[in-house]
Amino acid sequence: MRKKIVAGNWKMNKDCDEALLLFKEINSLLQNTTAKQVEVIVLPSFIFIRDFVSLSFKIAVGAQNCSTEDAGAYTGEVSAAMIRSAGASYVIVGHSERRSYFSETNSMLSKKINAALKNNLIPIYCVGETLNQRNSGNHFKIIEQQITEGLFHLNNEQFKKTVIAYEPVWAIGTGNTATTSQAQEMHAFIRKVVAQKYGNDMANSCSVLYGGSCNAQNAKELFACPDIDGGLIGGASLKAKDFVQIVQSF
Repeated sequence: MRKKIVAGNWKMNKDCDEALLLFKEINSLLQNTTAKQVEVIVLPSFIFIRDFVSLSFKIAVGAQNCSTEDAGAYTGEVSAAMIRSAGASYVIVGHSERRSYFSETNSMLSKKINAALKNNLIPIYCVGETLNQRNSGNHFKIIEQQITEGLFHLNNEQFKKTVIAYEPVWAIGTGNTATTSQAQEMHAFIRKVVAQKYGNDMANSCSVLYGGSCNAQNAKELFACPDIDGGLIGGASLKAKDFVQIVQSF
């Protein structure tokens, strides 16, 4: 059975008091949830990680990014070792906003994947196409390239520790969502690409999440797709009741 995962990417939202209040509310609601076995992850700003880890045994905590480097004169950067030492278990690598706003390339992201794995963090590797790439018919090629250049240097044991998140760029923060058939089609394609490199067993055991405006209203339909194992949730993760409802959508 593939691990079911719901991960809340808080992005650059919430001050200290607001963040703690939201986390405690999610944690409290989850104590009474009747959801099936689901790995629930919250990915806040770096500065909240240690506090969140100390508050919960039920919710895994992760970071939204990490440096390619282990240590050194890299002002403003945060290493995977630092993140792990704060108690985090996961890290997002290659979110479309990092690719777009900070010019992160597949080559750079492959180094971040290495840094995460070296420090016992589980990377959630994001892939996704823009609207122009989809409309021009290049969306499958783009996804295959992102996976190949970002992950295919890993050996079997390393790849086994990696989660993939498909996030159509045109559906992030826009209110648009890929149709169920579009999402399922791409998730199945991702497994096909993985199978060509690592074999069917690996492809069928890898968790692949959907990350494009997934919310409390559409999560159940999306999660019912055979190749979608959960969601990387943006805006809806900032509302405790909505986020927990998504967790309960399997």
